[in-house]
Amino acid sequence: MPKRYIEIMDTTLRDGEQTSGVSFSASEKLTIAQLLLQEVKVDRIEIASARVSDGEFQAVKKITEWASQNGYIDRVEVLTFVDGEASINWMLKAGAKVMNLLTKGSMNHLKYQLKKTPAEHFEDIAQVIELARSNGIESNVYLEDWSNGMRSSREYVFEFLDFLATQPVKRILLPDTLGVLTPAESYEFVKSIVDRYPNQHFEFHAHNDYDLGTANVLEAIRAGVQGLHLTVNGMGERAGNAPLASAIAVLKDFVPEVETSVAEQSLYSISKLVETFSGVRIPANKPIVGENVFTQTAGIHADGDKKNNLYFSNLMPERFGRRRLYALGKTSGKANIEKNLQELGIKLMDEDLKKVTQRIIELGDRKEMVTRDDLPYIISDVLDSNTIEERVVVLNYVLTHSKNLKPSATLQVKIGEHIFEESAQGDGQYDAFMNALRKIYGMLHMCLPMLTDYTVRIPPGGKTDALCETIITWAIDNKEVKTRGLDSDQTVSAIKATQKMLNLIDQTCELSIPALVATEPELSTKQ
Repeated sequence: MPKRYIEIMDTTLRDGEQTSGVSFSASEKLTIAQLLLQEVKVDRIEIASARVSDGEFQAVKKITEWASQNGYIDRVEVLTFVDGEASINWMLKAGAKVMNLLTKGSMNHLKYQLKKTPAEHFEDIAQVIELARSNGIESNVYLEDWSNGMRSSREYVFEFLDFLATQPVKRILLPDTLGVLTPAESYEFVKSIVDRYPNQHFEFHAHNDYDLGTANVLEAIRAGVQGLHLTVNGMGERAGNAPLASAIAVLKDFVPEVETSVAEQSLYSISKLVETFSGVRIPANKPIVGENVFTQTAGIHADGDKKNNLYFSNLMPERFGRRRLYALGKTSGKANIEKNLQELGIKLMDEDLKKVTQRIIELGDRKEMVTRDDLPYIISDVLDSNTIEERVVVLNYVLTHSKNLKPSATLQVKIGEHIFEESAQGDGQYDAFMNALRKIYGMLHMCLPMLTDYTVRIPPGGKTDALCETIITWAIDNKEVKTRGLDSDQTVSAIKATQKMLNLIDQTCELSIPALVATEPELSTKQ
């Protein structure tokens, strides 16, 4: 049995642009229009409202010129109004060939906004449709506030549809203008209309005010509509419209008897483009296109995937040009980390893997974001730390930086069983830290090695809380020795690298605590 074909009309450039604070430039509109038709392969696009502004006119003209040259002009639509010749003349100048005429789909709107009778409204509509026909413009008709019309004035809606059945109208568009429908109502309202007018083409236009947009789309399709209106990322006025990516995924997985032309592989790329052009950020947990959607966080999930893909569903990331990730954080287990190491081509011994896992859990407890790109740095730091016995520990420190005052540092260092505390100023916070450290080691008649190079590396990816690796080169016994420190704070990572150096010189040259230092453990030398 052949599948029922569902037309997809994307209205990101018209209804989606009604998102608060969003205004696409003419070139941005053209780029989005081209991608929607050529790459995403939607059937049609609604690109603007007539008579809005000169900028809107120029954008429409740019799109219609491209569409005419490339065979898409009959798939480019403009919202128009029941305003005599005004909208039609605007469309003719802009080069548009398909209008979506906005009419009143509820008695309340007709009575209180237009203050007209149904007969008067229908006559005005007939004149605009005839004018469009005589100028070679195809007509579709929106029934604005149709959902409330079906709730409160169903007789009027059917009277209106009886009238439209006599007109040269290609599609009748049924919007839930205020996003108030429940799934049950969406099914019942659409079904009653489709059954009564089997020869008409009806399309459903869902808004998302109750977060029911995609559910209502599903029920409208089950009830028999032949088309859907959707927007990229669910953009639109108030809470937005039913999102393109979610609706397409739902139809493919739960309504096998229908099909669309949309290329799922292109949904993520168009989503990111619209995010960039609009400035409206996609929530990380947004279905299909959110950054976290195909990321497993719990270690048990990674373990299940490793053993038999136990946590996979039909919603596979590859369908949308994406891939599955395994998050690194405090809920990560060895399986999560092994999955990420496999991607990097790294294999660790069990003992080392346990230590790396523990370090990642510690970072997660501090709410640090750990990415796959951080892993080589963490491994290097953990394995490097394992080779050094820590007899010298930087216990505590306070670093200050004030306007017009030199940075200062107060630190507390434990050497063996003795604790020392000193303060100093410097040209920077780390310099102040080193000056205080020199005071302590000066009392021990020990010179610190010379710092010959200081390098900071940040793992790729550009995360604001990415880990920072500081590599310091020291001159020790006429040899260059490098120590590494890892932290999300650059100064802290430098202090960690310095502590490793202190333990290296402690091992190569055993420190003797001179008589001037009190012999009782944990006695500060600070006067």
